[in-house]
Amino acid sequence: MPSKIPNPKFKIPFLNIPDKPIASTTQDFVPVADITNDIVVYKDGGASLVMESTSLNFGLLSEKEQEAVIAAYAAMINSLTFSVQIVVLTQKKDISSYLNFLDEQAKKLTQPLLAKLMQDYKSFISESVKKKNVLGKRFFVVLYLSPLELGVGKSVAAITKRGGPLPYAESYVIKKAKIVLYPRRDHLMRQAGRLGIKFKQLTTPELINLFYSIYNPEKPAVKKEPEVVLNK
Repeated sequence: MPSKIPNPKFKIPFLNIPDKPIASTTQDFVPVADITNDIVVYKDGGASLVMESTSLNFGLLSEKEQEAVIAAYAAMINSLTFSVQIVVLTQKKDISSYLNFLDEQAKKLTQPLLAKLMQDYKSFISESVKKKNVLGKRFFVVLYLSPLELGVGKSVAAITKRGGPLPYAESYVIKKAKIVLYPRRDHLMRQAGRLGIKFKQLTTPELINLFYSIYNPEKPAVKKEPEVVLNK
């Protein structure tokens, strides 16, 4: 029997699509349009300010102090009439520079007892790192201004042009963000004082460094395993 000749008109659609180079950049996938005046402006027309919080060692407090902190925290949450986002940034820390600092300080010690204490402390730190990774934590509170809070006409324009450039003047967004977000910021700062913690609003350079570190995380230090020598 004669072999069947494939129909030249038959084409696989997926194989006929020409290859196109990827023209998108990383900035196309980042929702941030600009960072200025200590305010983060988003592409959809929204804005936010970021505050960094100090930490509180809850476990070291007495029972009465813990109850007071819990009551103050509950009062702060119940007093909120706006949305708040709490972000915890956890990063692995490389303490090799700190160990080198201890070595330099140990060389300056003239008393044998202090030198021995320094060496014991360094050994304790080294052994602790081998058993458990050293993690650094930073706590942030984000106050967000939705495009819907800019007005009906402004919010409709922002929604219909989502993902593109700002649909209106950036100065208007910043002005509106300061009017709405600054009273909320001051309220949270007062309430946080009752907890024994402090909020600090991040400036423009600090915000840029924060976003850069989030999208470009540093590689954690790799622990070197001790070499095993086999006796032949």
